[in-house]
Amino acid sequence: MQTTADRTHYSTPTRILHWLTVLLVGSAWLLGEGGPESRVYAAERASGLSLHETLGTLVLLVLVVRLAWRVFDHAPEEPPMPGWMALASRLVHWVLYALLAAVPLTAIVGAWFEGHPVTVIGLGELGPFLSPSRSLGESISAIHPLLGDIIIWVAGFHAAAALFHHFILRDRVLLSMLPSRRAH
Repeated sequence: MQTTADRTHYSTPTRILHWLTVLLVGSAWLLGEGGPESRVYAAERASGLSLHETLGTLVLLVLVVRLAWRVFDHAPEEPPMPGWMALASRLVHWVLYALLAAVPLTAIVGAWFEGHPVTVIGLGELGPFLSPSRSLGESISAIHPLLGDIIIWVAGFHAAAALFHHFILRDRVLLSMLPSRRAH
């Protein structure tokens, strides 16, 4: 296992955390039914909601681990590319990090202000830990599905850019995040 990045590949832990994030975000988005509060918190939807809330909580946990790992690891060298492309890459990465925090946090904070706990499978109900403010909770909760859609679009753009690098520019950007077949 490659524990630190080399010149051309991200480290194994970084790649695992990246693809785990993809899996968690995609699953949470697919399982998020949305709708009015009466639908979201309906008794017959409780198991789906707790799975969605668990996935969102795991997204936050993996994000914290990813950011902590970045302190100890570094990214591989970027292949030559125009300055605007390198800037766009950094910007998209930081937007994704911000959304990875904002999407679950808007759901958690919104639920708590509305007086609902967040259920994490294996831990049970968490909260609510905020003084109820129904209108504020509803406003924050309303942002959650919009941000959820935005993260899917930005992640899709991110993936399309990686494919562009691989198939059009023929550089190693995509390969740097895929499992490596060579010995390290």
